[in-house]
Amino acid sequence: MLLGCAAGLLAGVAFTSVARAGTRPDVAIALVVGIPALTGLLTILFSGRRWVTTLGAFVLGLGPGWFGVLVALRVACGA
Repeated sequence: MLLGCAAGLLAGVAFTSVARAGTRPDVAIALVVGIPALTGLLTILFSGRRWVTTLGAFVLGLGPGWFGVLVALRVACGA
C-alpha cells in the first residue's frame, strides 16, 4: 500500500500538469477515491493468489496518494 500511495502521488502530480479541464471538486474526489477503492477491494476480495492480493492493495493505495495531491492543490490555490 505504501508503494501504491507513492504511485498515486506521482500520478496525481503528472495528471494535474497534463489536464487543465475544469472539473467540480466533489466529482474529482469521488472519482479519485472511489474508483481505486472499489477496484482494489474487489481485487482483494476475489483474489486466489498472493500476488493478486498484493496488486489489489497497490490499487487500493492509489486513492489516498492522489487525494493528497488534490488537497494540496486546493490549499495552494487558496480555495
